[in-house]
Amino acid sequence: MVAEDRGGRSTDLEHYRRRYAALKPGWEHATARFQRRIAARLTPDSRVLDLGCGRGGVVERLGVTGRWCGCDPDWRSLEEHRTVDLPRSQVLSERLPFADAVFDMVVASWVLEHLPQPLVTWREIARVLRPGGRFFFLTPNRDHPIPRASAWLARLRTVQAPLVNAIYGRAAADTFPVHYRANTFETLERLALQTGLRLVQLEWVDDPSYFVLADAVFALAICLEMLLPATWRVHLVGEYEKM
Repeated sequence: MVAEDRGGRSTDLEHYRRRYAALKPGWEHATARFQRRIAARLTPDSRVLDLGCGRGGVVERLGVTGRWCGCDPDWRSLEEHRTVDLPRSQVLSERLPFADAVFDMVVASWVLEHLPQPLVTWREIARVLRPGGRFFFLTPNRDHPIPRASAWLARLRTVQAPLVNAIYGRAAADTFPVHYRANTFETLERLALQTGLRLVQLEWVDDPSYFVLADAVFALAICLEMLLPATWRVHLVGEYEKM
């Protein structure tokens, strides 16, 4: 799947999203839903960790820094981050360098699919959140056929990187391994139960723009979205609360 702030064809995505929105009044893409949820909880005093912040992401789109900080394992992304005054560090999500209960929110955009040990990361997220703090995420839904295919292709790294570049225009250096071990409702609920988090809301969001090769393919993607069960839609937007 595509992480939009890591070098993908965002112009093509927006073109097809606008077309889909015109066909389906009231539809809102997953990134907008994700950002809206965060903005609804955000205050000037909120301490926020952008987990896997990449080169910009949600902090850039919301136009805030304040008491935010970011972390990412990819040093080049951190160096090229477009919000230059955002405090950020190169760390793995399995070992966050923060004290317990220091954040009001942890946000993760296109991160969960890359986690080799999601339980370890979720424990770290729960640890750094204060009681009542929120964890927001945006990630592909492994029940959808495209992430299923992506998970299979991930076993073939020599094939995956060129294919991602052909479809999304993303360089091999910006194509990170995917595992999809925290990408179904059942898995998410199990992780939450094990780490003391409580589901606030989970949305399954359709979006045929993920496969933007040509108009004909886009039409087929729309048909696919119409035929799939509601819980197989391609993106998950989640909000969990630390109990």
